[in-house]
Amino acid sequence: MQNTGMLSREQLLHLFNRFSFLTSQSDFKERIADAVLDKQEPVAVSTAIQEEIFLEMGIDPSFGISCLGKVNMTYENDRELMIQFYKFVAKEEMTCDEAQLGPDEYAERTRRQELLQEQQLEMLKLMRKFELDDQSAILEKLRQQMENTDFDFEVSVLSAEEIQEIVRRRVSPLYKPR
Repeated sequence: MQNTGMLSREQLLHLFNRFSFLTSQSDFKERIADAVLDKQEPVAVSTAIQEEIFLEMGIDPSFGISCLGKVNMTYENDRELMIQFYKFVAKEEMTCDEAQLGPDEYAERTRRQELLQEQQLEMLKLMRKFELDDQSAILEKLRQQMENTDFDFEVSVLSAEEIQEIVRRRVSPLYKPR
């Protein structure tokens, strides 16, 4: 059993691919859903699956898990590996979310997130039409709005009217008596 050093690029890619394959299988999803019903954390089940993969690979499971925490530092200059790593992390998170929410609620949440991302993209396209100072003012307003709602991403979009109002107020400040 390997238990020293750092996992190689090839070992990590194998883990990511194997995990992706397993998470696409219905029995894996059922295993996580059953764990949620038993009041277990889905991440614990996901970690157990990763440990099983490490055992298949001849790697001490606790050593393998500890190496995952070092991937960012060790492979920060390996763009392809980092992309695969973040896909792996996202896949784990999505699988756990689906197990906790159930397929219908998860599908609805995914649909809302996609709609929000489309709205954000449209907002960014609109913002690009303004001067940099105006863009900064718009982003500052958005930051304040998000801070005031404890970073609720549902408020991470400003309407075209709100953007126009921010720019208009910036251009024509309120009357200030001397």
